[in-house]
Amino acid sequence: MKILLLDKNHPLITEQLLAKNFVLEEDFTSSYDEVCHKIQNYDGIIIRSRIPLDKNFLEKGKNLKFIARVGAGMENIDIPVAEKLGIQLINSPEGNRDSVAEHVVGMLLILMHRLFIASQEVKNGIWKREENRGDELLGKTVGLIGYGNMGKATAKRFSGFGCKVIFHDILPGLSDEYASQVSLEELKQSADVLSLHIPLTSATHYLINETFISEMKKDFYFVNTARGKNVETKYLVENLKSGKIKGACLDVLEYEKSSFEHLENENDDLKYLLESEKVIVTPHIAGWTHQSKEKLAQVIADKIVEKFAR
Repeated sequence: MKILLLDKNHPLITEQLLAKNFVLEEDFTSSYDEVCHKIQNYDGIIIRSRIPLDKNFLEKGKNLKFIARVGAGMENIDIPVAEKLGIQLINSPEGNRDSVAEHVVGMLLILMHRLFIASQEVKNGIWKREENRGDELLGKTVGLIGYGNMGKATAKRFSGFGCKVIFHDILPGLSDEYASQVSLEELKQSADVLSLHIPLTSATHYLINETFISEMKKDFYFVNTARGKNVETKYLVENLKSGKIKGACLDVLEYEKSSFEHLENENDDLKYLLESEKVIVTPHIAGWTHQSKEKLAQVIADKIVEKFAR
């Protein structure tokens, strides 16, 4: 079985698949058109986010049996076309769920306890105590939207801080020892903290918009480690300015390039997010730890071997 690797990943993928007699070719630089020209020669692809696998691409891959994404999100793939063509889709959300969960809690603690602001002030000779009085997680209700791998790992962390954790998910019957499933309406009524753990689909594009925010009963903290386009940024900014959103922790932004390599444009809303003391921003690294790099690769290698090794 011949596999094309389009992005750099942990070397264990190559090592373990070669040991199982797969034939591997690495191509980390060719353009979309160049890869399209040769994709019919491969049985499988391993990707991250560099090249979009759209209808045109997939139809040229006449011999493709699988696409494996080293990560969770699959929005870079035309899933209905892939399924119609009988191409199996593999991803690895198990690999970076712990990294994401720790990042969520870490960002929120930094924001609520003003840790970065206070540290920078002291380093510049400014000693403020009352102005840097923090806000505790203990006793707060955390509302999660999405309760897959990321949501469950995040709920486990928050439960250890003495929070009440609730979640909404499109699948029923997911409550466990860490969180209780509720309707979206109940979540909007109760949450002090709102954290997203959902894919980007037509149903979740701009899920957090003017209407959604207005329906939140309490002023709340907002965390997004999912996808930037889950949020309509202009309304996020409006509500940060008004105080309806008390603060935001953003690992993803609406203005990211689809490959997540950099921001595509700048505007006044982005400028506000980057300058506001009410906002923590990181460069799409929630699932990006030394440990998750290896775990993501191991999950992918295991799934490919299980399904396709002879």
